[in-house]
Amino acid sequence: MSQIHRDDFGSKMGMWLFLFTELLLFGGMFLLYAAYRFAHPAEFVLAAYRLDVTLGTVNTIILLTSSLTVVLGIVALQRNSKKLSIFFLSTTLAFGLAFLVNKYFEWGAKIHHGIYPKGPELANMSDGEGLYFGLYYAMTGLHGVHIVVGMIILAFVLVQIYKNKITSDNFVRFENAGLYWHLVDIIWIFLFPLFYLIH
Repeated sequence: MSQIHRDDFGSKMGMWLFLFTELLLFGGMFLLYAAYRFAHPAEFVLAAYRLDVTLGTVNTIILLTSSLTVVLGIVALQRNSKKLSIFFLSTTLAFGLAFLVNKYFEWGAKIHHGIYPKGPELANMSDGEGLYFGLYYAMTGLHGVHIVVGMIILAFVLVQIYKNKITSDNFVRFENAGLYWHLVDIIWIFLFPLFYLIH
């Protein structure tokens, strides 16, 4: 019976190339943000005061901690500790859900106050403030989609570990999923100061 060929190096290279395209996507949005902020510096600062820095800080802590737990999950699996790996991966998923719940309440509060595209409160703001919130919803919304995708990928990995399809001898898929999750965290580390700390 022939052994199934595994190309771990090719798999990792494919993931790095994919992550590079993601960086190009967000890099373009960061450049757009920089251009608009240069054109409307005072309005961007004024609009930033309407965001909840506490919620943003909590979400930053959540994602940074989730990066740690996903690494601990990979290390646990490498050391053949399946139960511990499942625990850390489940914890990472819980952190991802907590992030989305916080973002739901944050967006909900803004929408309730009419601060959303074509909303009544946003219509009364300056063009610069409108651009700020347009970028805020677009960039944090796209990031939120990436969080959801990352959680789906990690949940798939969790099932594969449970079924012994990802093991201490075959964990590249877990490492690739971890790399994607780290990218999501890194993007937030840039989004947080750009939108919440520009006062």
